[in-house]
Amino acid sequence: MKNYIRLLQCGLALFAGCFLSGAAFAQTSQSARTNAAAPSMIVASSGIQNGAIDLQYGKHGRQFFKGMPSRSLPLEIRNAPAGTKSFAIFLDDPDSIPVARFAWIHWVVADLTEPALEAEASANPRGRFVQGVNSCASPLLGEGKMTDAEASRYAGMAPPDKAHTYQIHVYALDTKLGLKDGFFANDLFKAMKGHVLAEALLEGSYPASVSVK
Repeated sequence: MKNYIRLLQCGLALFAGCFLSGAAFAQTSQSARTNAAAPSMIVASSGIQNGAIDLQYGKHGRQFFKGMPSRSLPLEIRNAPAGTKSFAIFLDDPDSIPVARFAWIHWVVADLTEPALEAEASANPRGRFVQGVNSCASPLLGEGKMTDAEASRYAGMAPPDKAHTYQIHVYALDTKLGLKDGFFANDLFKAMKGHVLAEALLEGSYPASVSVK
């Protein structure tokens, strides 16, 4: 009789374990299906075709500020998650590390409340976003460096040695960060902690030289 009771208890425990495991699996599967159904956020640009950045957005273009290319890339952010209150943009050049010994920062944007930017928006933000300091203000440039205020804008592509691949990181945030023009990139990343809902990456290549036809 005791053995029968133990056997019955083991059977009930096994059944309960299977039931709970099955319920947990079903819940996890449902969560996975829900997450899979949500499209990932992406960033696109009409200024980048087949992985190549149009020449007008870098040193082979025609618009400059203090000697640096100044026509900013157009951007379009799609599938931002629900609850997005603002976007942040960080454009840098990891391929500059062997040349400058650090990744050159070309553009830093915070508190963007629209999912799209037209070409040259950096020169005319109209209160839609704030801009941080790019690497043109680096003390390593000596007397040729810009002031922080001058460098708080887009600085276009200018690879000195070969084609570089540039990275545009876009972050969807659940709040506005309240940064002011002239902030530094580290200020942005500190302020974003705990507020990132989604992240997207867009890459594009820009040549050091072009053939004259």
